[in-house]
Amino acid sequence: MRRPVYAAIGAGLSALLFAASQAALAADCPADHDKLEKALKASVKPSGGPTNGGLDNNEWAALVTREGAVCAVAFSGGKPDDQWLGSRAIAAEKANTANALSLNGFALSTANLYAGAQPGGALFGLALSAPPNPAVLYSGDPTTFGSASDPFVGKSLGGVITFGGGLALYDGKNVVGGLGVSGDTSCADHNIAWRVRQALGLDKVPAGAG
Repeated sequence: MRRPVYAAIGAGLSALLFAASQAALAADCPADHDKLEKALKASVKPSGGPTNGGLDNNEWAALVTREGAVCAVAFSGGKPDDQWLGSRAIAAEKANTANALSLNGFALSTANLYAGAQPGGALFGLALSAPPNPAVLYSGDPTTFGSASDPFVGKSLGGVITFGGGLALYDGKNVVGGLGVSGDTSCADHNIAWRVRQALGLDKVPAGAG
């Protein structure tokens, strides 16, 4: 008789802990899914925004917390395959890179890393230094990609990207996370990331190149 009771208590505690962890993640996220999606759609031409050079494609965007956990993923098209599917992971990796390599007093974008990451550069090999976690990269239901319940959310994907589209996010004093945008040329991605960061009100960069 006691086993069902213990099982029910265990299930209840697990549910409470999961809810608490999700609430903490939401509190730490620089912006929620809906705000990210709105800012992204307003920043790219196919969904009514301005041109950004490049191919004017639909885009993916991702946010990470300061601790590096993915906390929001969105796309600008009507469905996941309206933009390059491979760019979902790249966006999250760009967000991770910019967040991980920026300080409160000095911002670095992923575009800032490009020249140094070329053969002979001081950062050559950086892109191979922290590969994305394959258990996260290939997990989850594809029908939820880009939704508030995207399989990346709540997990640390990792990854390092050394071309444009990743920016650190600032609240005026400190880094509060990272933004990654992908789905077009790297220069267009960089332009779009700047637009999205400004739309989110997280562009108060104190110093640095990014």
